Amino acid sequence: MKIHKEGYPILLLEAIFTLLIGGCVFWMLGPCWASYVVTAIPLILLLFLISFFRFPERTPAGNEHLVSAPADGTVVIIKEVQEDEYFHCKMLQISIFMSFFNVHANWSPLSGVVNFFCYHRGRFVNAIDSKSSTNNERTSIVLRNSDGQEILCRQIAGLFARRVVSYAEYEKKFNAGDQIGFIKFGSRADVFLPLDSKVFVKVGDKVTGAETILADIRK
Repeated sequence: MKIHKEGYPILLLEAIFTLLIGGCVFWMLGPCWASYVVTAIPLILLLFLISFFRFPERTPAGNEHLVSAPADGTVVIIKEVQEDEYFHCKMLQISIFMSFFNVHANWSPLSGVVNFFCYHRGRFVNAIDSKSSTNNERTSIVLRNSDGQEILCRQIAGLFARRVVSYAEYEKKFNAGDQIGFIKFGSRADVFLPLDSKVFVKVGDKVTGAETILADIRK
């Protein structure tokens, strides 16, 4: 198990804070139950952050036609929607909600080239709300495979998430399962697929980023 690079600065600051608190408390009170209790609070927070920024090894299952999950979490939406940012037509939306306890790295759901990338400032309402897809802080990434088929992957900040990190750039090539970014503290990932895609998941399913196949977009 590795620690994701996005966690290094936060974990370093929290480790320093934990040491300072522990040192000051034991210097002032000595070794007593109160010292151990006070020191345990930042230590527990540090352990939680280490868990949050964990970055497990994954075996990518997607390719140019099989769309894999861009994130760990629970499928909360599968429905036909009007997508007006890029496609301007009806698309199939699959949304994955990430809790505090999920891995928050994001993986490319398809092998292809970035044909569109856009960052949007926005609100921070609960990411499980369907309106968060267009109202919250988010990034939109369109990937085009060698057949010319395109899908849109959207990283969405949540109620507590305050930063969406994306590694996408226009015309950058990604293989399915490559890292495309990270969302800090509770969030959602959406994919928008052609309506005739064959879907392999249902609402309520637990999915694993890079490894669970969501759909086949092969014509």
